[in-house]
Parts: sequence; C-alpha cells; structure tokens
Amino acid sequence: MGANQKTKLTVILVICILSLTGCWSRNELTELAIVTGMAIDKKGDEYLLTIQVVNPGELAGKSTTSRAPVTTYEATGKSIFQAIRRLSKVSAKRLYFSHLRLVVISEEQAKAGISKLLDLMSRDHEFRTDFYTVVSRDERASNVLKILTAIEQNPAEKIFNSIDVSHSFWAPTLGVKLVKLIGEIISEGDNPVLTGILIQGDKEKGNRLSTVEQIEPNAYILIDHFAVFKKDKLVGWLDEDESKGHNYITDNVESTVAVVDWDEGNITFEIRNTETNLDAVMEGGKPKILVNVTTEAQVGEVQAKVDLMSEDTLTRLEEELSKNKEDKMTKAVQKAKKLESDIFGFGEVIHRKDPKLWGKLKENWNEDGFLQLEVEFKVESQIRRLGTINDSFLNEVEGGS
Repeated sequence: MGANQKTKLTVILVICILSLTGCWSRNELTELAIVTGMAIDKKGDEYLLTIQVVNPGELAGKSTTSRAPVTTYEATGKSIFQAIRRLSKVSAKRLYFSHLRLVVISEEQAKAGISKLLDLMSRDHEFRTDFYTVVSRDERASNVLKILTAIEQNPAEKIFNSIDVSHSFWAPTLGVKLVKLIGEIISEGDNPVLTGILIQGDKEKGNRLSTVEQIEPNAYILIDHFAVFKKDKLVGWLDEDESKGHNYITDNVESTVAVVDWDEGNITFEIRNTETNLDAVMEGGKPKILVNVTTEAQVGEVQAKVDLMSEDTLTRLEEELSKNKEDKMTKAVQKAKKLESDIFGFGEVIHRKDPKLWGKLKENWNEDGFLQLEVEFKVESQIRRLGTINDSFLNEVEGGS
C-alpha cells in the first residue's frame, strides 16, 4: 500500500470516528431512583400515586443492614403525570420507570375506570409495556407495595414472580401486560380481566423490617382471583373455580390440578397440555359458541381404593375429569353473564366468523347478545401417566379409604 493510500485510509477512519455519537440521553445510575412498583388510589377528585423505589445498596449487598430494601413515596395529582412530577419534591433523584414491574390499581379506582390511568404508560417512551397490572381487593393499592417479603426483597418483583408461578402451576391467575389490556378495553367483542391482590395479616406490621426476620411474617400478599371489567370499569369478581374456567375457555392453562371424588375418597390429577379452540356456528338464525377443550393428565395422588390398571376405571376417571373442567367453564360463563361482560372474546369469535352478523349484534353485545348466547362445551381428557407406581398401596391397607 502506497503512502497516498495510507493517508486516504487514515483520513477516512478519522472521519468515521468523529461521526460516531455517544449516548446523548444516557442516564447515570447514581443519578436515578429506579421505580419497580406503582400504585394508584382514588383521593377525592385526584389520584393518589405511590411509587416503590429500590435501594440498590441493600439489594446488591452481601450483608443485611437495618435499612429497608425499598422505599415508597406518595403524591397527589389531577393526572398521573402531574403526580409523578410532584414526587420530585420528596425524591432526591430523578424517577426512572424503565424497570417498572407492577402497577396496582385500587378497587375503588378500578370501579371508576382505568383508561385514563393507562394513557401516560402507553405514551411515555420511558415506560416499557412488560409490567403487570393488578387490582387490590378491599385495600388501598399503596398498602400492597409496603408489605415486605423475606424470600424476595422487592415486593413488586415478588408479586410479578408470584403471578407467573401461580399461572404456570395453579391456573386461576394471569399476568396481563399493557398492550393486551388496552386491546381488550377497546375491543367491541371482548373485555379484560385482571388478577386481584389481597393482604393477609397485620398490614401495619407488615411494612416493618422485623417482619422478614420472622419464620411467620406479620402480613403477606395473596394472589387472588380475577377482577372482571366491562370496558374499563370493574364490575365484579370471579371465584377460584370461575377463574380457572375462564382460563380454560381462553386457552390460558399451562398446568393445574383437579380433584375427582372416588369411592369415599378422591384422586388428584395434574393437568397438562391443555388446548382450547373456539368456533361460532349458526343455529335457528342465532349464533352459538363451540368450546372444544383437549387435555392430558397424570395421576398425582390417590386417596381412595381404585384399580388404575383397569381400562374401564380409567375411562370413567377421564369422564369425571372432563366433567370437572366443564363445570368450571359453565360457572365462569354464568358469572360473566350475570355481570354482563363478555370476558372470553366470544364476540370477537363471531366477528371473525361472520362480520355482517357481528355488525348487527355489536351495539348491545354485553347487555343483550352475550346474555342470550348459547355456549356448548366439548371436553376430551386423556390420562397419560400413572406416576412411578401403578395401583395405590392403599388397596392393600385394611380399612384404607
């Protein structure tokens, strides 16, 4: 390479280096207060906003101190944005929301409507959309963020993880993220559900650091069932069975258990590989929803005398399992009709199948069409595994039940 070529190459490299820009909007961690939880309560005509800020030194440190791992701040405002800016009076650092994990809305505020609360979170670039939104039942939302937990130091992170675990292994809960929530609010043929949160125990002692130093905490957070919305307003609650039924219908069951009564005892099954398909058909000039559920199960626990090696017995147990699921789904539909809220997306199913028919039904769908809608269930359960043993030793125990 000649001298001129080397010179040209050097000039090009220098120009490229000079044209590279740094992070013009970078934020130094030492200048930020990282927000992981946000609670919204109703206070008169204003919002009461509570944020949970992590103490990075406590969460990262290897040894514990007398300082709490998180801190909460509160402020009021006519808008969420105004309340956030007012918090600058008490926070020594700029609030940073990109690590937000949880938004808790009080039951009172949820009944008044949640759409206006979500505008800032969907508009501001600093809010990511992967946080969960929940409803505090019979409790101020701010109190939820103040209950310290022993295993997970960050209460917001603990609730986030608990929702994931509960949904994966138990089923009557669901982590709802912002995009899904807004989509269901604006949908004409669907309505949202949000997981509920309860505080068990003494909430006044639950926010003290001493509570995590005990084997039995003074208070703890319980992931409750589903809060039912009609558009953006809370209209009621599902119980545990109804919440499971909702998740069966909407194909949101990863794994759960079902207990079947049998011979003065019961048999518990682990439910896995559940798949639900929804379809709409016309009967007598009216729409009808077909809910087809297929699922696999394995024997988890036997507390009854039963011959698991008998094909007839397994067939009867599979029928009982199917009935167990159908009962839960039926209860969920009945409660949703009572609350006049199509939380299953049945309207969307009809819309996709027959747009012209949906055009006639959509105006008063929740109050009329949904209430008259016939829903038919077809459930197929298959017992795939019996566990590490076939028959139960209870069959050999005299007087076993």
